[in-house]
Amino acid sequence: MTIKVLKNEVINKIAAGEVVERASSVVKELIENALDAGSTRITVEIAGGGLALISVTDNGSGIPSDEIELAFKRHATSKISTFEDLSASHSLGFRGEALPSIASVSDVEVVSCNVNDSSGIYVELENGLVVKKQQQARSQGTTIAVKNLFRNVPARLKFIKSGTTENSHIANVVSQYALAFPEVRFTLFIDGRESLKTPGTGNLIDSVNAIYGIDVASNMLPVNYSNDFNADDKGIRISGMVALPAVSRSTRKYISLFVNRRWVANRNLVWAVEEAYHGLLMTGKHPISVINIEVALSNVDANVHPTKTEVRFKNEGDVYSALQRAIRQVLVNTAPVPRVEEIGAAYRGKSQMVSPPEQRHMDMNIVMEEEQGTSVVSSLPVLRVLGQSMNSYIVAEGPEGIYIIDQHAAHERIMFEKITKQKQQQGVETQGLLEPVSIEVLPVQNEMLSKNYNYLADFGFTIEPFGNRTYLVRAVPSIMYNRDWRAALNELIDKLSEKDNASITEHIIATMACHSAIRFGQSLTLDEMRGLVRLMEQAALPHACPHGRTTMIQITKKQLEKEFGRT
Repeated sequence: MTIKVLKNEVINKIAAGEVVERASSVVKELIENALDAGSTRITVEIAGGGLALISVTDNGSGIPSDEIELAFKRHATSKISTFEDLSASHSLGFRGEALPSIASVSDVEVVSCNVNDSSGIYVELENGLVVKKQQQARSQGTTIAVKNLFRNVPARLKFIKSGTTENSHIANVVSQYALAFPEVRFTLFIDGRESLKTPGTGNLIDSVNAIYGIDVASNMLPVNYSNDFNADDKGIRISGMVALPAVSRSTRKYISLFVNRRWVANRNLVWAVEEAYHGLLMTGKHPISVINIEVALSNVDANVHPTKTEVRFKNEGDVYSALQRAIRQVLVNTAPVPRVEEIGAAYRGKSQMVSPPEQRHMDMNIVMEEEQGTSVVSSLPVLRVLGQSMNSYIVAEGPEGIYIIDQHAAHERIMFEKITKQKQQQGVETQGLLEPVSIEVLPVQNEMLSKNYNYLADFGFTIEPFGNRTYLVRAVPSIMYNRDWRAALNELIDKLSEKDNASITEHIIATMACHSAIRFGQSLTLDEMRGLVRLMEQAALPHACPHGRTTMIQITKKQLEKEFGRT
């Protein structure tokens, strides 16, 4: 085929495909432009899922009347002049960058009044070309109305979801920027109905309250962390809010991450947030968080993707660790014992254990920090043991009411921290068996054990091959000597297939802790219960077992008085 240069109309539509994926993409670009213009009030109106109308009105600096047509030319921008500016721009986008793409797939009307102009200007575009231009009065700022989105790209319309789905995506975009810029008053109208309004007070908690409601806002904790932050060349600063573990969701979309206040998608950063909650949330549950990560502009590349939703860091590992530690410390220092009315689906089911490559789990780091006298404080009060219920729960009295403790989950937490300390210090204590015990493994287990049995020696198991699929166990961890160490070993062998996973150490310790802990349904003496509670008071993370189950719940004095009619 003959090589030829494409027409500008085709080029613009191709560019539009990169920037304008759906109606919410248009909303995102227009909001970013409004924020870059210094707006303190932004109103978004949509109709027909954004296909019929998207209107964004701001009170920013406005577009100069003699530059308004230039704003719709490809590669026209007021934000950068040289290539070096790409890595030093504080803007969310380069104003005018997306406007030509939007105009090429819709009808656009613009009314703007620049801070230096005496009157406003109105421009109407069709197929990316200006068809009408005239003066029009308006206050300082800009209104851009996008109509009939994708009307000249029918193939794109086939991939657009229902109006309800598109409305949801748009509402999410507005919500994210309202969280990133709490000092800006955002209003969203969907088909004439006010869907969202934030106060623009500058306080993040007010934006959280407007978006997620008082139940979530009242359970948010502030995060403030700085690691030698210097906006010029180094350091990391992390700020925002995270929810208590008792308030969780079944999807990750409530994890809002911003880099230098730019809304971003980064899988590793999401992992960092979830790892900070590790052991505090159950399987299928995810945290609510609003986090802004500040790094020097020279240490982050925000131009990885045309929509500017992805970022790349020079030292991503440092950012990951700082984010994980900042959130974890807040949760450990302030998370209260769950009260009866807070216990719900968040504490049912089994655990999730996740960890991205090359990251050590914070549980283990915190145990070590406690030994070294660092910032980690247990919030468990001193308790007086009253007795045992159903051979499974320890009932105790504290300053603020009655505490009911799951004896297995509590002891599991204690054993997890004990084994972790041994592993990181002198090594896991072992106990030799009076006589070697032979075990036979499955073929698939033999494949892994034959190559990795020495690895289990680090955890107190002395094992050696003894024929086809048979091994001799000569020693076991001391804490498991009188427990069912065979069942634990069988599970550990299965976990060896995950040996390349950085979290395998924690998985193994959690399994050992579970099998060495007091059983559910086991009768305890009063002294045994007291001893267990004393150890819980000394634990670094007393409120959840390594698998994420809560270890105790609280019935407050106020609740008791209410139930007995004494209030």
